[in-house]
Amino acid sequence: MARPLCLLFDCDGTLVDSEPLLAAEMETSLSAVGLPFRAADYTGEFRGARFRHIVAELERRHGSVDADRLEVLERDMRANLNRRLATDLTPITGATEALAALAGHPMGVVSNGPVNKIRTSLIATDLEAVFGRHLFSAYEAQCWKPDPCLFRHAAAMMGYAPEDCVAIDDAIVGVKAALAAGMTVIHLNRFPDAEQTPEGALTITSMFQLPRVIGRLEQDRTLATSQA
Repeated sequence: MARPLCLLFDCDGTLVDSEPLLAAEMETSLSAVGLPFRAADYTGEFRGARFRHIVAELERRHGSVDADRLEVLERDMRANLNRRLATDLTPITGATEALAALAGHPMGVVSNGPVNKIRTSLIATDLEAVFGRHLFSAYEAQCWKPDPCLFRHAAAMMGYAPEDCVAIDDAIVGVKAALAAGMTVIHLNRFPDAEQTPEGALTITSMFQLPRVIGRLEQDRTLATSQA
């Protein structure tokens, strides 16, 4: 009998509702060093992107900022964000229920964020026990979405081939990265009026829908194996 599919979840915006907190902290910090940024810019243009990529794009538009000043900015911003995550963070609606329903599957978190931010977020929302040590950060792998190598790294560390993994991600950069890695991809599209799911990915609009979709994928996989 085949092993159950390995499920690889993005963190921010997929498991936890951290993006409004992150966007607010970025607005305060970036604007203070002369890089105009509104919280709405994150959700509208930069959702899921690496922080340094966002900074580089803002510098291209508005002018360079001293590197030492940027280093202090990022350190202070992340410290402030971690404090807010620990007290104000909530799970994405339906995430807790979906993870409980899928408890028989191996699961990992694959995020462009630092591992301490991932862990803080999961602890704050009582999700840490679901994933244990299976937290895969781009900062540790030195590989950021949309490059597929982060998802490939996570699959290898979980002991699975990419084709036996399902990636669940709300951001287009993550969806494209997992598709390029050769995985089945489910796009949690919480903004269907504003965002289009990339070709090749499945779409859900709520985490409550996820167990049914995973169940159908398992059924199709079992059928294909029996006919092989």
